[in-house]
Amino acid sequence: MPPLHSVDQHFSRSEPNVRQAYDRIVAAARKFGNVGEDPKKTSIHLVRSTAFAGVATRKQALILTIKSPGDVKSPRVVKREQTSAHRWHIEVRVEKPADIDKELVGWLEKAYSMS
Repeated sequence: MPPLHSVDQHFSRSEPNVRQAYDRIVAAARKFGNVGEDPKKTSIHLVRSTAFAGVATRKQALILTIKSPGDVKSPRVVKREQTSAHRWHIEVRVEKPADIDKELVGWLEKAYSMS
């Protein structure tokens, strides 16, 4: 039985730069170790042993939600939520591959190490 959702389906209505940004996020995360892609109905979870990031696709951007051990003070963070004493979810809007810079990769690495 085929999976209910696929990574490609999430990008069917997105601009090409959105898929390119996603591919760059996955490539950056794979430098830390194994990364699974788990497509859900409304997002794609990036998984080590548990999900460390979620990617929701839009026509012109990605909404990247990253697990964090603490709050992140950055103008790039569009939404933040404390989910437990030592866990936050931070949300970043990613519009192009160049948005995957050293700062964002650092956040991904911390999230990966928590999973």
